[in-house]
Amino acid sequence: MSTINTHKKCVCQDTQDHFLSRAFESLDLDQAQRALLLASFRETRVNIPLRVNTDGTDRLKTFMGYRVQHNQARGPFKGGLRFHPDVNLGEVRALAQLMTWKTALIGIPFGGAKGGIAVDPLSLSSRALETLSKRFCQKMGPIIGDHVDIPAPDMGTGPQVMAWLLEEYSKNHGFSPAIVTGKPLELGGSEGRLEATGYGVAYLADKAARRLGHGPETRRVVVQGFGNVGAHAALRLAELGYCVVGISDITGGFYKESGIDVQKAMMHVSETHSLKGLPDCEGIDNETLLTLPCDILIPAALEGTVTCDNADKIQAKLIVEAANMPLTHGADEQLRARDIAIVPDLLANSGGVLVSYYEWVQNLQEFPWMRETVLRRLEERMAEVYTRVAALAKEKQVDLRTAAYELAITRVNRAVELRGF
Repeated sequence: MSTINTHKKCVCQDTQDHFLSRAFESLDLDQAQRALLLASFRETRVNIPLRVNTDGTDRLKTFMGYRVQHNQARGPFKGGLRFHPDVNLGEVRALAQLMTWKTALIGIPFGGAKGGIAVDPLSLSSRALETLSKRFCQKMGPIIGDHVDIPAPDMGTGPQVMAWLLEEYSKNHGFSPAIVTGKPLELGGSEGRLEATGYGVAYLADKAARRLGHGPETRRVVVQGFGNVGAHAALRLAELGYCVVGISDITGGFYKESGIDVQKAMMHVSETHSLKGLPDCEGIDNETLLTLPCDILIPAALEGTVTCDNADKIQAKLIVEAANMPLTHGADEQLRARDIAIVPDLLANSGGVLVSYYEWVQNLQEFPWMRETVLRRLEERMAEVYTRVAALAKEKQVDLRTAAYELAITRVNRAVELRGF
């Protein structure tokens, strides 16, 4: 395992453990209950051989794939599948746990899982990526199913990868659209699914900003990470009247004090596959972008991007976590000590799994919904959950993150007790 992988594993697991410990203490759960709630139901690791073309020569490479199924007390396992060079078991385990709490918090009948392959998808041809995806599905076939474990897109994957998984699984089980979510519309995907996570992030950012007494007319927004989630969050906030002054991707950051045209930025990415060379903006590095003067900061990239090393430089009044665990626990403590409000990932980015549930329901019913219906139900559920979490935080005098974890843990723990695990 590389040094980077080891560091990411530590950051993810340490951060998750700290936030959970805080909630466990508040709920006064004993050690046996904690151990049961933290233990994974199953952790699977597979080797996937593949011939790849390197410098014009076909070479055999073996890729490591993972699926961690954390808890199924409230329903089938549910969680994304990511393709990234730094994927490792520790990271996947922490994110699988997070999915358990997220599905419980948003109130849908799923448990938590996560998977991934340690690969740079951009280094493979489309044909090689298809073969890798289908071989992963072959290896994981015995432990997935539309009422067992339902994968979804994550970093480095998308509708096309889900289509390949659906095809491979259907070879032995008949056409089974409910086996994955985040599929192309032509194969049973849901209207609104592509933009759901970003749309939900924007909805809660607006709701939290108004709760703090601010309106969109004077609000400046910085979005770190301009992938599917970050781009759609930025677009929706711009539509609501917010001024998006900074955006970034792996190639660097871009700043414009008077506001970036988000639609044009999305078109630029569609044409060039990155933000590099975005016109009419000042180029800056990603570290500088995080510390820009703004009202709302939306980290929408990798885990652990805001740490004790840069938290003191953050100038935002509100942070909305679009990525999973973008703040380390040390950074979280520093920011809260400065009275910077934080909408935690557990709540902020739950729109994706909520609409994944809606897609799964549509597939099982064989009855598609209109986009307006999907997004209306998304807003209604997220508003309901946000209101409940905010009320619990006020009642118990804790932050939103601790309140969200407490509500989620209580629901999972009750389901475990009722089922007699």
